[in-house]
Amino acid sequence: MGAAAGKAAEDVAAASTMTRAEYRLAVAEQVILGWHCARSSGADLAGVWDSDATCTNESLLSAVDEVLLLAEIHAFPMASAARRSMQDALDVAVSCLMEEFLRLKVWDASQMEVRLGVRFAVGKFSMPAADSGVSLSLAFPTTGSISTASTIDELYASGGSQSSRVGAVTMLLDGEFFDELDLISPASLSVLHQIALRVIRAGYTKELLHAFTNAPCDVLDRFLTILQMECAFETDHVSFEDAEWWTAEDMIKRWILATKLVAKALAVMQRQLQAQSCGAFDRFKNDYFMAIAKNSIFVLLRFANGFTTTEAPDKLVYVLEMYEALSNATPGLLLLFTEQRVELVSRQVEVVLAKLARALRAMIGGLIARIRTADCPQTTGSAARGVGVHPLTRYAMTCVELLSPHRAALDLILANGAGESVTSLGSLVAVLVTSLERHLEEINPKLSNDDDDAAAAAAASRHLFLATNASYVARRAVDAGVEPLLGDGWAARRGSLIARYVASYVEACWAPVAACLETAGRKPVKVAAKFSSAFDEAYESQVHREIPDPALRDALRKAASEMVVPAYSAYLQNHPKLQKNVRHTAGELDRLLWELFEGEAAERNKLLL
Repeated sequence: MGAAAGKAAEDVAAASTMTRAEYRLAVAEQVILGWHCARSSGADLAGVWDSDATCTNESLLSAVDEVLLLAEIHAFPMASAARRSMQDALDVAVSCLMEEFLRLKVWDASQMEVRLGVRFAVGKFSMPAADSGVSLSLAFPTTGSISTASTIDELYASGGSQSSRVGAVTMLLDGEFFDELDLISPASLSVLHQIALRVIRAGYTKELLHAFTNAPCDVLDRFLTILQMECAFETDHVSFEDAEWWTAEDMIKRWILATKLVAKALAVMQRQLQAQSCGAFDRFKNDYFMAIAKNSIFVLLRFANGFTTTEAPDKLVYVLEMYEALSNATPGLLLLFTEQRVELVSRQVEVVLAKLARALRAMIGGLIARIRTADCPQTTGSAARGVGVHPLTRYAMTCVELLSPHRAALDLILANGAGESVTSLGSLVAVLVTSLERHLEEINPKLSNDDDDAAAAAAASRHLFLATNASYVARRAVDAGVEPLLGDGWAARRGSLIARYVASYVEACWAPVAACLETAGRKPVKVAAKFSSAFDEAYESQVHREIPDPALRDALRKAASEMVVPAYSAYLQNHPKLQKNVRHTAGELDRLLWELFEGEAAERNKLLL
């Protein structure tokens, strides 16, 4: 290129031997090639227009126009050296115009930042809390010990107050807010016209259309920086495993917000661009807009595609939210494209949605397997004594509650089958509950055949444990709103199951106490003493156990009282002389039984008394 520039200078020096057209070409060629060589060598030279769309290099623009004019009037024969030089200069001139186009700031996000008081620089924008509309506030427990899921509201605590962050996002997601902003830089419109006019004259419209694929967009780029993954803009695949320094919630929450903002912004940008008169650029407006829209959508799709390979159940809710966000945004996004362009975008969206659905079905299968085979850790409190709500039960029902708001998406995903006859959210919950109960049966205390008392105690604990967990499942199913999905008879069957567990518990724990009163041929005093001893022993073994469900607690107390108190009262009536010598009256027994299952509260009450 340097040699070419030198040749142009020599041509100028030899102007006396040139035609007027050749001389004009040589002068223009010298300006264009000289500027291009300097820029190629790294020199910081201004282009034709500055960032404010003001022409700052009239000589360069005039040189470009001169070459265009010579080409238009066919100033040189087809096979001549001058014609080849003109064509080379024309190529460089159009390249110069493409650079100018890519440097032009068509879209302006400054008004948006000023109005919101939020900067969208990478690492600076703080995400909203869960109540802003971007949910995912709960996480499935990981593959470690099973425990109750926890909220993660502590994320993004820095970067401004929560109320300001939530308010900013709420405004951004309001289409009217975008409509109130001028997202197009007015000064850029005349430059677009001038560039398009010269490209059309030169016959290089394909080059301009190609340049659209790399066109910057200040508004969309600000939103896409929320993802904080520059690699997503340059690679075809972003893997979750490649970004271990982020949590899945962090990444997907950012992606969901970016997707919503991009969808809102694109709709407004299209309206504003179509409303502008851009002169010669009007014929390119649709192609230009669809190119930048496709670019931003494909960035989001590549990011989402990175989650299609994970099958860990603890990522299920996150990926499900991603699937829903993409499904919800797709209809509006596709409306932005013409019939000729929409098929490509639609096909790519469908591919990512299908891969996400496949990954979600695998995660659901993994969740079922985890419920069936999970290693259950040592626990504390009532669960440690074998009667409380087991962590596996809490885990399973937390999963159900997290999945229940996503019924529509899950029904669509599971309709294609996830194994285990799981074809809907309702069937999934049924399988989870069935798997849970079978697993609980296996991890319960084993009955001893060596010691009758130990066997009775183990049986009582077993039935109390199963009743507690069955009751918890029923209550959480109602809270999650999934009970209607389980069929009309599910609640009744669940009630019958709990009632059987209660009856079995009373039979194992309190029936032996009442049986002490049936000893024939023994003195009433000894019978009463044996009964009192058995009652005290059973009472002490049960009083510190905790049943959190008030309804179940009352049902257990009532059943125990009905087993013991009427029999004891009848025995005292049949032996009136014992009335003054027994340790407890029938009323006192009833009161004691109604103190059962308070756990630590029972001990505190004793201390207060």
